[in-house]
Amino acid sequence: MPLTPELIRRLPKAELHVHLDGCLRPATMIDLARAAKVDLPARDADALRRWMLVDDARDLEDYLTRFEITIALLQDPAAIERVAYEMVEDAKADGLRYLEVRYCPTLSTRHGLSVEDAVAAEWRGLQRGAHDFGVGVGIINTALRQHLPAASIDLARRSVALKHQGVVGFDIAGGEAGRPAADHAEAFRIAREGLLGITVHAGEAAGAGSVAQALFACGADRIGHGTRLVDDPALEAYVRDRRITLEINLTSNVQTRAVERASAHPLRGYLDRGLAVMLNSDSWLMSGTTCTNEYWLAHTALGCTRSEIDRMILDGFRGAFLPWPAKLALLATVRDELETLR
Repeated sequence: MPLTPELIRRLPKAELHVHLDGCLRPATMIDLARAAKVDLPARDADALRRWMLVDDARDLEDYLTRFEITIALLQDPAAIERVAYEMVEDAKADGLRYLEVRYCPTLSTRHGLSVEDAVAAEWRGLQRGAHDFGVGVGIINTALRQHLPAASIDLARRSVALKHQGVVGFDIAGGEAGRPAADHAEAFRIAREGLLGITVHAGEAAGAGSVAQALFACGADRIGHGTRLVDDPALEAYVRDRRITLEINLTSNVQTRAVERASAHPLRGYLDRGLAVMLNSDSWLMSGTTCTNEYWLAHTALGCTRSEIDRMILDGFRGAFLPWPAKLALLATVRDELETLR
């Protein structure tokens, strides 16, 4: 079959790097804003979608400012549950079979909600979605670099205690420049000893040294972005040899100026040199993309073949924070479906 966006949409995919607060539907935002008495920059869903698309950011920090609008709408359990449920519905429409949703639940505590209640609401929505749409789900709790290390430690402890509420991983995000992940090493120690999977935003707005910190100070099992890993061939080989998955985000890397254009992204070289890579949207709303669009962009801008797309899809499932027996079963099913769709 010739590669088309529709064929890629039909391929079974995993998405491991996508933010809850970056995936609200504009129509839902309008409903939630009305209930919470929050002003939005536009009242029409199409106009709001255009406004929320970040196509004019100067850098990562500028890109992240849009999230203040969506975070203001995630201060109520019903709102969080609705957004999580709709994410799974949208994931199903995009051909996803497994979805790990990341969010900093501390951001939902501005009006008295607890971290535990925020995570419980997210998990209710994801579970309902999993039941209704047949998409596997997990939660990654995300600390923020701009917060004090003590806040990250507190969130790590709570995250370990919330494994029964679907928390499978721990992460740190936010502006990288001048905010080393190593400052939060104790939080990652707690998360690792609590048997959570570890993924770290690194190598997006800072150099390969940021990736090294993610690996050696934080114990990362996966790297979020890893765009600048290409700057250190020895470290890149280390990541390749240990099959540490890179969560690649083509569109958002262009938007945050991590790369000048999609065709200049190091993904092509990572594939050629044998790294474990998979594609993600990062944010359906702010980046105006989907997982399907990211694989199509890899094909059109970087020449990725159908075999390479299948390889990235399988690497995505291999990198998931799933129990080994469940992962093997899912991989077998996905391999069969990919072969059927050839």
